[in-house]
Amino acid sequence: MENLAAIKYDLIVIGGGAAGFFGAIQAAELSAGLRVLILEKSSKLLTKVRVSGGGRCNVTQNCFNPFELSRHYPRGEKPLKTLFKEYHAKHVVDWFTSKGVQLKTEADGRMFPVTDNSKTIVDCFMREASRLRIRIEISHGVNAVEKENDVFYVRTTAGEKLAAKNILVTIGGSLNPDAYKWISDLGHTIINPIPSLFTFNDEEKNFNDLMGISVPAATVRIVGTKFSQEGPVLITHWGLSGPAVIKLSAWAADYLNKADYKFDVHVNWIGSVKEEELRVRLQQHKITGGKQKVYTNGMFSIPHRLWQRLCERSDIAESRLWGELGQKQLNKLNENLIRCPFKIRGKTTFKEEFVTCGGVDLREINPETMESRKVNNVFFAGEVLNIDGETGGYNFQAAWTTAYLAARSITPG
Repeated sequence: MENLAAIKYDLIVIGGGAAGFFGAIQAAELSAGLRVLILEKSSKLLTKVRVSGGGRCNVTQNCFNPFELSRHYPRGEKPLKTLFKEYHAKHVVDWFTSKGVQLKTEADGRMFPVTDNSKTIVDCFMREASRLRIRIEISHGVNAVEKENDVFYVRTTAGEKLAAKNILVTIGGSLNPDAYKWISDLGHTIINPIPSLFTFNDEEKNFNDLMGISVPAATVRIVGTKFSQEGPVLITHWGLSGPAVIKLSAWAADYLNKADYKFDVHVNWIGSVKEEELRVRLQQHKITGGKQKVYTNGMFSIPHRLWQRLCERSDIAESRLWGELGQKQLNKLNENLIRCPFKIRGKTTFKEEFVTCGGVDLREINPETMESRKVNNVFFAGEVLNIDGETGGYNFQAAWTTAYLAARSITPG
């Protein structure tokens, strides 16, 4: 193979993740003969693709309306509304189909390969990169990017000085500000990177012995704020998880970071049922089910063990009948059903699946081309940008879209 530094590349892609591979492949497909190099700082390629969706790879979300799709991004909604008109989830599905990869849609709209194996997506990318003769180098981080007479020189951690006409930056997100230093050295503003998509650690652990119990339609609200989300909630041995909690962490990411992840939440275990309606239904049940034990005759399809815990917290004895409940006990039960308190102290993120809120300031990027407004022929795609979405394939979709639009703008020149 020709010496790495002896070639003047048409495009060097910095970052061997989802956006990097998709951008490199799209550019090489759109411009035949393009000399493309992917640099990856670690020893592994496509790490998040491999681990996403529990190893199944949640490729995208079955939402083909650009406006509706954009509403699932706490950061980046406005520019994505425009970007998705150019390239959205249906385009991604069609592209994978054209490469022999069939996707399926699950009940919550998440889309996975029919194989339920992320290796299918990884193999597709590696196969296409090989077909298009895209060069890939692992363990090649970047220390600096310099521009001289319209030529970029990329200085790597391996000591090379590599020349390119165009640069596509797809390094992903990092909580280490130093990861962005060479980007800020190019003149870009970095919005402070902080975590998004995490679960809540319950300090009191009054429910941790119920780990594994899930409620399909609960509402989680951060006390003292307007932040709330409805959806499935999972009780874990460390606290609260599930789609409602993880979505909430995304929308409230900045607030929670400033609160040092010390905050209180209320969980409404019965979702959309309002307080006055609940009071009426509890009173009615006290009459119609008066001879039944409260412990063993729950309401609202709440899992049995969780219902018992809510009874305990409402001072309702195991032998107590519905007809024997006093107003004080009914009030407590009402409260625990719709405002069950949790004292959250800390968060839990999962290895490579975390997403960062923050990154390259979108005001410094041309939204039509993904090109830097600071340096011509430098493009950005994926999580390195200050764009992040809810859980459910939205972050990959942003990566595919921004990578495609960057690739479309890159020509041999």
